[in-house]
Amino acid sequence: MKGVLGFIGVFLSFLSDATNQSTIMPFGCGNNAPMCETYCRVCYDLHKERTMECFANLLEHVCLSGFRHAMASLNNTNWCIWGNVSGYYSSFSYCTEEISECLLIPWPNPLVEQTFVNIHSDFFKNCSSEEPSDPPPVIVFALVITPICLIPVMVSLVVLKTKNGDGSS
Repeated sequence: MKGVLGFIGVFLSFLSDATNQSTIMPFGCGNNAPMCETYCRVCYDLHKERTMECFANLLEHVCLSGFRHAMASLNNTNWCIWGNVSGYYSSFSYCTEEISECLLIPWPNPLVEQTFVNIHSDFFKNCSSEEPSDPPPVIVFALVITPICLIPVMVSLVVLKTKNGDGSS
């Protein structure tokens, strides 16, 4: 039975190939994104399979080159302003995720994480980040004193309820 199903699957793939005028790849492509077939085709043509090496090459040539080009269009001082780089950063992140999904490689993965670390060390290492400061003393006092005042009120309510002997309410 398995042999018959396998034969039918192979027959249908050849039939599909004849109608699409493309060659059959021995591995599936992840989704129907517009560039997915292209990414899978590149991996098939260069490596004959989906590999992390192919994924790394696609990240470098498709995602990273676009991000570097976009960042080069900005002045170095504008790299630290999130409003200026957020679009480029989001596009880069989406690009890495799309290629991962197309090649059926989990995302995030160590290669993507290292790529983001490298981007941060290359472009954002001189950006200062504002450390969160303590709230004003008035806010801290209000947040601390409120539960302290509520505890005696709650205890007195419990005592009053149990003192009446009415256990149902």
